[in-house]
Amino acid sequence: MDGDLMDNESNTKPKTKRRVRFFTVFLLIVLVFAAVFGINFKTAVVDGQSMNPTLTNGQKVLTTKAYFLVGSIKKNDIIVLREERASGKFFIKRVYGLPGDKIPWALAPQEWPLENGPYIVPEGRIYVIGDNILHSDDSRKFGAFKLENVIGKVVTWR
Repeated sequence: MDGDLMDNESNTKPKTKRRVRFFTVFLLIVLVFAAVFGINFKTAVVDGQSMNPTLTNGQKVLTTKAYFLVGSIKKNDIIVLREERASGKFFIKRVYGLPGDKIPWALAPQEWPLENGPYIVPEGRIYVIGDNILHSDDSRKFGAFKLENVIGKVVTWR
């Protein structure tokens, strides 16, 4: 009978070790996932009415710079970008033009002289406009934004 007891104890030790290993691996996977999510995803809150009716004041959006997951920035994507001045202000706008794109004169920057011909988005810049075009401060006012000022592409909102 003592021999049977010994066998039961030796059988439970490997099971316990497997459980501990599985739990450790599981925790590491969760930790890596949380780190990747925390680094690549940010939330922002809509402030104002420039994106009505798509986004409303106070609405939260989830953005990412993990373009390998969601695709690169394209026309009509909604993005969050930082103002070029050191004010710390953020904008949530729709992409209207990418580098090299021609912008119609009616939507060109306010200070763009018509005699210069069509406005072409410079390399390294992005042209954005709010959905509520009558109540939006965007590239028509500030010109094209530097691509480095893009915080991320909006992937979802609620």
